[in-house]
Amino acid sequence: MRVKHKKWAEPLMQAHPEMLVKKPAKYAGKWQERFQKEQPLQLELGMGKGQFIIGMAKAHPEINFIGVEIQSTVAAIALKKALPEKLPNLQLINADGAELTSFFQPSEISRLYLNFSDPWPKSRHEKRRLTYKTFLHEYQEILQEHGGIELKTDNMGFFEYSLCSMNNYGLVFDGVWLDLHNSDEQAHNVETEYEQKFAAKGQPIYKLTAHFA
Repeated sequence: MRVKHKKWAEPLMQAHPEMLVKKPAKYAGKWQERFQKEQPLQLELGMGKGQFIIGMAKAHPEINFIGVEIQSTVAAIALKKALPEKLPNLQLINADGAELTSFFQPSEISRLYLNFSDPWPKSRHEKRRLTYKTFLHEYQEILQEHGGIELKTDNMGFFEYSLCSMNNYGLVFDGVWLDLHNSDEQAHNVETEYEQKFAAKGQPIYKLTAHFA
């Protein structure tokens, strides 16, 4: 996702340090202090414009959520959407998600969401895919024992790759859906902006849930 630079984006983020963090490493092991209550902590890597993470925070007040986005303007758009909701269980990060192990201490996260990640379809870019083994190692570091991963995508190639990569790494699959929107799982599904766009075109949405053994 490439979004045109917005002049208001940086000032908005600077005006709300209570909700958006630009230097997350200093909160490693202390994220619960930024929330109203200490609750299970879940993370979305690549939150985009924030529809999913805001929706999850609204639907699950008993869980604390963090959304990470590398692009400043996109993170600012998510912040702009989140501010009117006044959600005490939501925090946002504008930083490179490739550095997760410096942002969070071991076992600090209970669940990780990967929604419509860049599939990087060319073979030479395999190491950039968010389900490549080096990323899986980082997720295992920050997730609690048996911590879960949820992945959604419209890209069949990336989905197949993720299934193989996770299986080879030793993850245990809890569920696999080849057409999420026409399954019972859809009843509890919080959609992303991309998801709505692709589903409206009739494209199947793929989903998996898995955990580290």
